[in-house]
Amino acid sequence: MGTSKNVERRTILKVAGASAATIGLGATTACGGESGSGDGTVTLRYAWWGGEPRTIAIKKTIALFEKKYPKIKIKPEFTDYAAFWEKFQTQASGGNPPDVFQNAVGFLRKYDKRGVLLDLKAQADAGNLDLENFRNGVLANGQVDGKQLGIPVGANTMALVIDLKAFKKAGVEAKFGWTWDEYFDALQTVQDKLKIAGDTGYFGIMYLYDLYLRQNGKAFFTDSDLGFTEDDLTQWWEDGYKRVRSGLVADPKKIEQVAPKSGLSAGLAASEFTWDNFSIRYEGEGESDYGLAPIPTTDGKQTGQYLGSLMMSGFSGTKHPKEVAQFISFMVHDPEVGKIMGYDRGILATTEQYDAFKPTDANNKGVAAYEDEVAKAGVLGKITPHPSGADVIEAAFLRLGAEVAQGKTKPADAAKALFSEAKAAFAG
Repeated sequence: MGTSKNVERRTILKVAGASAATIGLGATTACGGESGSGDGTVTLRYAWWGGEPRTIAIKKTIALFEKKYPKIKIKPEFTDYAAFWEKFQTQASGGNPPDVFQNAVGFLRKYDKRGVLLDLKAQADAGNLDLENFRNGVLANGQVDGKQLGIPVGANTMALVIDLKAFKKAGVEAKFGWTWDEYFDALQTVQDKLKIAGDTGYFGIMYLYDLYLRQNGKAFFTDSDLGFTEDDLTQWWEDGYKRVRSGLVADPKKIEQVAPKSGLSAGLAASEFTWDNFSIRYEGEGESDYGLAPIPTTDGKQTGQYLGSLMMSGFSGTKHPKEVAQFISFMVHDPEVGKIMGYDRGILATTEQYDAFKPTDANNKGVAAYEDEVAKAGVLGKITPHPSGADVIEAAFLRLGAEVAQGKTKPADAAKALFSEAKAAFAG
């Protein structure tokens, strides 16, 4: 991505597929988990969020684990993303969260601060958890202040999904190292020639703004605060709102009307930023062909990208830390588990699972090729730290960005509100 060469047809990666996979509290005293039985069998509660395909796949992997470890039984708990964290907050406050659970970087410091997360480093040192063979440095995503609080199960990165037919018809193409100005010029050509918006609403995506900040020597978060100013955010949202008013960015009311379908797959715009492994949704929803294209840059070189990940964490108060570690180790290293899970939670994090799963559909092949291209370009950096309260701030950014897009809140007022809510979130 660090060159200005045009992307060849093979590198604008075709997206195909079927149903979408869903991808990214109080102090406890706790005993958590299930008690062991008289025959030495222990039961671990394992919780995750996601759709039905993920649940079916995970249950198959649980069966494999229980076959190898007959003295460890797994009790599954699953729901959608919002309900998962609402329930988890209640469980953590009551001292009874699951023994092991799906997690994400935005929650690590929050729950570590409240004593909920098990430091898995000790279990690795004891030989119960294998921390070798993680790809592209992704293991660091689960590390906070010298502790290993999460073990990645997959990795993903931000991408630009484009309507290939629209871009071709308009005579524009994505290019490695293209700048934001070049990107918006391309979208203007799309709008002029095809009479549709260029983008669905880029400026309300916190993780995209993080990339833009990283391109400019800043970041969305520091270890304990926001890494930008109110003026920075005001400018970002002012520019976005101007593009809504000009029609370059899709009308947010129309985007709402087609939800839960994407504005891109509904034909309201020609591009949309999202996590690369979420791109499976578009072919199933839309009537066009879709592909993954490079992130625009500020300097023609650096995209600001990094690998995000879903991960598995353990409860600090579990009665069975050894078994929790054994379960996590199996789930992230066993080749058969990799074959079953595929890229549902992102590109498989360990070499054992990555090598075992050979994607056959165009979507998964495209996502793998895209991440390979990004890695080979040498632009991947370390993930931006996420302080305690990051999850609250992400929700606020999405809400306030939508209010700006709809003209309900002025950009400067929205930026001020974001900083106010962030201050409260950090204090909590």
